[in-house]
Amino acid sequence: MRYYTGRVAVITGAGSGIGRALAVALADQEAVLALSDVDPGAVAATERLCGSAAAIRTDTVDVTDRRAVLDYASAVAAEFGRVDLVFAVAGVIFTGSVLSSDFADIEHVMNVDFWGVVHTAKAFLPHVIASGGGHVVTVSSAFGLIAAPLYSAYNSAKFAVRGFTESLRQEMLLAGHPVSVTCVYPGGVRTPIMRNSRCAEDEDLSVIAARFDSLVARTEPAEAASIVLRGVRSGRADVLVGVDARIVSLVVRAAGRGYQRVLPALHRLLVARRGANQKVRP
Repeated sequence: MRYYTGRVAVITGAGSGIGRALAVALADQEAVLALSDVDPGAVAATERLCGSAAAIRTDTVDVTDRRAVLDYASAVAAEFGRVDLVFAVAGVIFTGSVLSSDFADIEHVMNVDFWGVVHTAKAFLPHVIASGGGHVVTVSSAFGLIAAPLYSAYNSAKFAVRGFTESLRQEMLLAGHPVSVTCVYPGGVRTPIMRNSRCAEDEDLSVIAARFDSLVARTEPAEAASIVLRGVRSGRADVLVGVDARIVSLVVRAAGRGYQRVLPALHRLLVARRGANQKVRP
């Protein structure tokens, strides 16, 4: 029997990207799936790809709605009798300087990317503990290891996820609960997150998304899911997804805060190259 066979796995943000890829991979191992997303059509499309699952339920859940997440956790536990794994994947991104960002845009990123993880972990944690050997998996980012200009909201949320996860892991050890806690740090993964994102008024989303797709997104979602599931099966505390995430981790450890002088220069170089390319177009 494979490791995930028959285990009850909850995945938020299952409608696309890494969440969908995790659902498909776990279905192939005949796990029991509880899939949710804020987009009902997207999570329904994921369900159609998961025909090998031992059992499956799908729900439309907004992870920023605390009451809805608590009710969802109760419903999943009641239907399947247990919860073995929770993957808090739902996330959004926003691009823009602090000066040009609206408070509402920053709050939206924090609400989804940080509070969504907190709501999910806290709602399901009693059920995971009761399973006698469960696992909580949160998703931070390479931008939870390194900060970058124009991504202050995203950096803040993903750094916060990292801190929350590390504290939760220590609490489980301190209390002697049989719960493993893993934090995932994806680099550039080929998902629609950037194309579906928001940006400040002085930024061009089409340019940002094109740059992300051509220069950053190097890992396919299925590969990312495979890396995550191997890491979870091995009980790893941290899982770096993609060569870029591993490079970021090494740079931060080697350079310390010195990287903060380098990234603005790289950003200016990218902007200058983009401007030069636009000028030579016929």
